[in-house]
Amino acid sequence: MTTLTIDIRRATIEDATAIADVHHEAWRGAYSGIIPHKALNAMLQRRRSEWWARAIRNSTQVLVAEVGGEVVGYATLGSNRARQLAQKGEIYELYIKPEYQGIGLGGRLLRTARRCLADMGLNGTVVWALEDNSLALSFYRGAGGRDIAEGIECFDGKTLKKIAFTWN
Repeated sequence: MTTLTIDIRRATIEDATAIADVHHEAWRGAYSGIIPHKALNAMLQRRRSEWWARAIRNSTQVLVAEVGGEVVGYATLGSNRARQLAQKGEIYELYIKPEYQGIGLGGRLLRTARRCLADMGLNGTVVWALEDNSLALSFYRGAGGRDIAEGIECFDGKTLKKIAFTWN
């Protein structure tokens, strides 16, 4: 029998390629058929390992979830960008490779990200999800998030509604 460890930690420069791989796989799984193909491909091309290395080097808060030493998820977090919301912290992105979804890693990563935001003095958390991404909506509702606001995102002329989930 093999025992695999699960670890959630701050990302290092050495994680950039693995994070880029998770980003690519998770975004393809989450947004194919929702975000127009051309726009999705352009976003994926921008977020290669060099982009992630620069983000980590520039002190962007990036957490990674590892299973058996392999990076299988990530979260980015910081100050809330939607000033009309009372929550001070925001999880900008939280993604798990599709084959690792549904086993509790996302919940662990979400709880760790919220704890990191609180440790930074950023009380209350907001995260946005596209309304057409039913898996994300279900995940955030299941994790106790309250959907309190709506917004829009435009991709190649296609307008998509997004939902804000909050925790206090």
